Amino acid sequence: MVQGEAGVAAAMESLVLVAPVTALAFVGDVLLAVHDWVWDARWLRGAGEQLALALAHNAVALFDWAARRTLHEARCQDHSVLYSALLAGDTWRDLALVAGTVGKQLVVWRAAEATQADGGVRPQARLTGHDGVVFSMCYAPGRGLLASAADDRSVRLWDVGDLRAPRAPARCLWVRYGHQARVWAVQLLLDGLVSAGEDCACLLWSPGGDVVRSFQGHRGRGVRAVAVHEERGWLATGGMDAGTRLWHLRGDGLQQQDLVMPPGSGAPRAVQFVDPNQLLVLTDAGAVHACDVGSGRCSLVLEDGRFCSYGLLEVARPPGRAVLVAMGSLAGLVRVFPLEHVAGGAERQLFAGKVHSLSWAPRPGRDPGTCVLFASGPEGALLWLEACCGPGGQGLVLIPRGRYLLPPCKHRWHTSAAFLPQDGFWVCGDRRGSLLLFPCAPDPAGGEGESEQPPACRDAPEHADEPPVQGPVSLLFGLHGKAGVTSVTCHEGLVYSTGRDGCFRQLRVRAGQLEELRRQRPGKGLEWVEELRFTPDSDLLVLGFHADSFVLWSTRAGALLRCLPCGGGHRSWSYHRGTATDAFAWVQARAVRICCGQAGSSGLQVLREALHGRQVTSVRHVGAVLGPGHPPMHVLVTGSEDTTAMVLALDTEDGTATPLTTLSDHISSIRALAVAAGSKPAPGELSALLVSAGGRAQLECYRLLLSAAPLAPAGINCQVLHVASHRLDERWDRMRNRHRVIKMDPETRYMRIAVVAGTDATELPPPCLVLAAACSDGSVRLFVLQEAARRLRLVAESFHHQRCVLQVEAFVHRPAGHARKHFLCSAATDGNIAFWDITATVAQVMAAPEPMDEETQPWDLGAPVLTVLAHSCGVNSLHILETPSGCFLVASGSDDGSIHVCVVAVGAATTQLLLQEQLRQPSAHAAPVTGLRLLQPDLLASASVDQRLVLWHLGKAGLAFLGARFCPVADVADLDGWEAVGPEEQPGYCCALAGQGLEVVRCQL
Repeated sequence: MVQGEAGVAAAMESLVLVAPVTALAFVGDVLLAVHDWVWDARWLRGAGEQLALALAHNAVALFDWAARRTLHEARCQDHSVLYSALLAGDTWRDLALVAGTVGKQLVVWRAAEATQADGGVRPQARLTGHDGVVFSMCYAPGRGLLASAADDRSVRLWDVGDLRAPRAPARCLWVRYGHQARVWAVQLLLDGLVSAGEDCACLLWSPGGDVVRSFQGHRGRGVRAVAVHEERGWLATGGMDAGTRLWHLRGDGLQQQDLVMPPGSGAPRAVQFVDPNQLLVLTDAGAVHACDVGSGRCSLVLEDGRFCSYGLLEVARPPGRAVLVAMGSLAGLVRVFPLEHVAGGAERQLFAGKVHSLSWAPRPGRDPGTCVLFASGPEGALLWLEACCGPGGQGLVLIPRGRYLLPPCKHRWHTSAAFLPQDGFWVCGDRRGSLLLFPCAPDPAGGEGESEQPPACRDAPEHADEPPVQGPVSLLFGLHGKAGVTSVTCHEGLVYSTGRDGCFRQLRVRAGQLEELRRQRPGKGLEWVEELRFTPDSDLLVLGFHADSFVLWSTRAGALLRCLPCGGGHRSWSYHRGTATDAFAWVQARAVRICCGQAGSSGLQVLREALHGRQVTSVRHVGAVLGPGHPPMHVLVTGSEDTTAMVLALDTEDGTATPLTTLSDHISSIRALAVAAGSKPAPGELSALLVSAGGRAQLECYRLLLSAAPLAPAGINCQVLHVASHRLDERWDRMRNRHRVIKMDPETRYMRIAVVAGTDATELPPPCLVLAAACSDGSVRLFVLQEAARRLRLVAESFHHQRCVLQVEAFVHRPAGHARKHFLCSAATDGNIAFWDITATVAQVMAAPEPMDEETQPWDLGAPVLTVLAHSCGVNSLHILETPSGCFLVASGSDDGSIHVCVVAVGAATTQLLLQEQLRQPSAHAAPVTGLRLLQPDLLASASVDQRLVLWHLGKAGLAFLGARFCPVADVADLDGWEAVGPEEQPGYCCALAGQGLEVVRCQL
């Protein structure tokens, strides 16, 4: 608690802190502050509690812990600044220091040696060879080995002997360049060493210098901290993304084997797992073999010459029922049989040509003894069959339930299908990359895609009970590109599709039509997404291929769980994941290969969720979700230089921030966020519109639907709907040949984004929203978002500032008995704050609700109605608050560390703004003021790069200091605040600071 000049006590308490991890240890405490950077510390044997400290200016201090004072300080003759240091020895007499100097050397000297005439200790050895500063060292005294990691991307192992008794010159045993960037940390093991670098990789090296394993999962600017527990085989890593992960050094427990097929059985063509212990193999001789994964023995299930040379194999595993196996032939024959009773199967001649694809689709809420099979034939024919059987697979019959026709294209067959849990629809993906929606019941009146019966079905044997042919009622053509859709699944009422374009999409069915909500790319380099698996612990596993390897990706951990070389995805393969084990089988070089392991043996545990890989540039409070019997959970959104925005749930009781979802549609860094609350939802729910803006002049708009869910992460279920996007360069590219003057700079960035207040359903055609953007090319731009049409368009702009515009805010004046007046406030790098009357522009948008032609030039905002010179340099923060008297407080912070507050009133004239009062607080901070919030008319919070959060009392005499708090978050870039109730129902405010991490502070007066 700090007593301010105004006589009011301000208490500030840190609730949540998410910051980069720069040090890790399995056991240890952190205490003490000294006058210089401390690179290493070591307890010494002797009288009392003595601690040796290695300081950043090549000195060693002997510190008495009990007396809290320095007993002695020794300095080396080499006065270089150190980037790393290592202490060796148990007493002051034999204490040696290995110093990683800025001169790219390792300097070895002893602290107890006699000083020379200049007061320094002469170095005993110099280790040269690194072509950059040394960032980390590790010493094994029993073996006389020293490992070093440096700026030149190298890891070196030295034979130095006993550092306490130097011998002949040390020699370098090996040099390796396994990292792709600077190496931050290194640690010796009994049988090798580990290193961590800026490339976000942690490498395990053998004693001979070979890379044994690579641990990758952190993102951003690298792994800075490493700790090893060799007895238990644990490796802990901490990254600049604020995440902490635990890995198993001893491997992932995978076992690979090749199945030996019986002689004369033919070459394998298709594989399908029944369970992790049993695999079915179809050969080109038409034989199906059941193979025991553990022993590798194969037994013949059936042999049918009609399926030789070409055959399809699919397996259905209905819960509590017999396993069903479906086979498709080149002649249009489909055979289905229960694995427990092969002779009791059924077959049906479906097409005159070959069966292109087969897929089973479970139907929710139906008899588990009935399984649905979809079969595609020539000319786009698609049939729905039901396989009905009793317990043990007795009495199996195939019943046709529907006939459908796929749209004309080159590759005209389906690849996957899934039933929606409601609405009476099913959805499928085809080889052309399209998604199609079909009704479950026949439509005698015809549908959107009704067509004549395809020739393939006309040539097949007719049955009187066959339903009519139907077309799709909704079609998203080529959604996944020409490579095709690989899977379709339904989860919690939504449709998820994957494709060979490296993306998976989230969709919904509304009014009988498919509507895309969101497009996601799971990870870098995942070129081919094959399937999604939703786990009971709320993780989403992505199955796919990268180059020639099968990949299992965890979206929650953001890391690879499996990466198995298999030759690529153009082959038959099968993956089964159970509660205890998982197995992957594939066909390669006319052989069947299997890789098995424990389901949790991927060697990764996420101890702490990561935030962002780079600096957090913006933070916004969305609101609070109140669940039954739980305190309100606050929801924040953060934007970062790593091109992602993250939705976080804050638990202020235990100080955790849980990521709910990550938005990754930007192609450059995110600089600004804005939130517009929607209509008041039901209790326990929250709906808000999120707008993100940043580099390459890109805007992305989302609808956030949040609801209390006790079983979901952090107790909140988060659904994201992608509403619209806009990029200036795309707009001008379409107009390139129609305009002589191109105003768009491809490097234009949106520095700040704001929602124009008051433009709700009473002002604009619902649902419509006006956005204002501050741009680096010197312009202020207005956009209109039409959520129903999912369109975002540019309507007005002005280049008044003629320099980079850093800030923009909007406010609305509501005079009694008169129409609203909309105003805009913008600030640039010259310190000027301009005020605009945009009431007429809003009226123009009302008069022209339909989208303008892309060739139409944006309207001109005109000239500002008021300009205030607030600062001598750039304005980095800006906030506006209406007072009870109807005036507006405009607070701003600058590069020079000053704060400016002015009072603006709206006059009687339409375009009149009156500057009533202004005050300045010079040197409010020791660095640029990058965050500022008016919490109430007499309370102001400011944050700066000097890592101080300061509360100010705003009165007639100016700003009075109330209190300050040091913030561990470095390079603070943004600040947001909201009203919050304390633990004992005490009123107060919460402030969120974003920079190199995120911190939430509760402020009480």
